[in-house]
Amino acid sequence: MQGIKGILFDKDGTLVDFEATWFAIGDLMALKAADGDRSRADALMDAAGYDFAMGGFRADSVFAAGTNADIVTLWYPDADEAARAAMVKHFDEVTAEQGAAKAVALPGSRDALAHLHGAGFRLGVATNDSTIGAEKTLLTLGVAEMFDAAYGYDSVPNPKPAPDSIHAFSKLTGLKPSEIAMVGDNRHDLEMARAGGALAIAVLSGTGTRESLTPMADVVLESIADLPAFLAGGA
Repeated sequence: MQGIKGILFDKDGTLVDFEATWFAIGDLMALKAADGDRSRADALMDAAGYDFAMGGFRADSVFAAGTNADIVTLWYPDADEAARAAMVKHFDEVTAEQGAAKAVALPGSRDALAHLHGAGFRLGVATNDSTIGAEKTLLTLGVAEMFDAAYGYDSVPNPKPAPDSIHAFSKLTGLKPSEIAMVGDNRHDLEMARAGGALAIAVLSGTGTRESLTPMADVVLESIADLPAFLAGGA
């Protein structure tokens, strides 16, 4: 699309296969929170957004759209502030290491990123995961050198759906928000785009559905594999 010069990507469900990467990690952490009680761990997983009947994560759930702090608040409601902060730090460490180590790239994502980078687009990541988790995942996927920046929930004053990452990327690159596209698979990605004055591009490669995303999106694509053609077609 004419005028777009920079692209911010959500991470999980947009660059990374959400289900393949995160179910086992989330389940292990839930089991720990439940002190080894399998049925209680299943209840925690359900509360955070895993639908056992469907066999997948629900769109816009805490798992799909929230931060580690949101999960800790949900799973450890009786913890005091110090204990909660320590648990968030632990969750950040576990998800950064395990999430990166187990990251599964979505089909066509590497080729799309290489094409966009080669065409001169400035690329960044805006995620509600930790910044170090995002950076390690980009390294695992072998695409880190294509990105100018990665913004986690802990690197901006306010995480998604606030537009802080768009403002930071705009300042870093010198691009206007209107020259930036935000690409993601959940409504909070699109809400951030709207709030920040960026183009809102939804993808159906994660937990969001066409029904949930269309009202907020400027365009809905199957995945970022379709992004180079879309941007070229609008030029």
